Amino acid sequence: MPQIDSLFVTRLYRDRLTAFGETVDPDELEASCYSIAEDDEAGQAWCEANDYPGYTSYASLTDLAWRFPIFEEVRKLLDRHVAAFAEDLELDLDGRALRLEDLWINILPEGGFHSAHIHPHSVISGTTYVAMPEGTSALKLEDPRHAMMMAAPPRRKTARQEMKNFVTVKPAVGDVLLWESWLRHEVPMNMAEDDRISVSFNYAWAD
Repeated sequence: MPQIDSLFVTRLYRDRLTAFGETVDPDELEASCYSIAEDDEAGQAWCEANDYPGYTSYASLTDLAWRFPIFEEVRKLLDRHVAAFAEDLELDLDGRALRLEDLWINILPEGGFHSAHIHPHSVISGTTYVAMPEGTSALKLEDPRHAMMMAAPPRRKTARQEMKNFVTVKPAVGDVLLWESWLRHEVPMNMAEDDRISVSFNYAWAD
């Protein structure tokens, strides 16, 4: 029998946001997201100018943890998850920590989507999920080797997950997903009537 090894693994971290024992009130978190979206005129203007379907605070607010204490609670929990993931990735951080660089709200109404993208200048990115109505879209992750596949045939529909060109992950409310920031991902169109709400973030290598 030949020896066949899997090389250059792409890791995806998934856990409950409150896995370390702390609690975050999901209703308060959802209400805070809506409250910020309603008051954030700069964010609303950016979304309108850029034809963004729904609302995001990505281009307007950088101090959510200061504005609402519940986001500071979320940040403290994310710090622990990111540290655990960095350990799993066996990153040599040279004594420097990974620190939260960006934290923003995403509210996708029916028909809203996020096109495929990466997160430059960051090390680890991720999302925690606030509202996932029945029938809403999953997170879609793309094999980072696509540009080098050239004339490769498509994979079988029954291929093992680690062999697929795209993998979709359906998170639940209260989940946190983490991946390395170079991993291309997207959120397909929200087909549910209710809003899909999430809080995304980037962690960078501290100076």
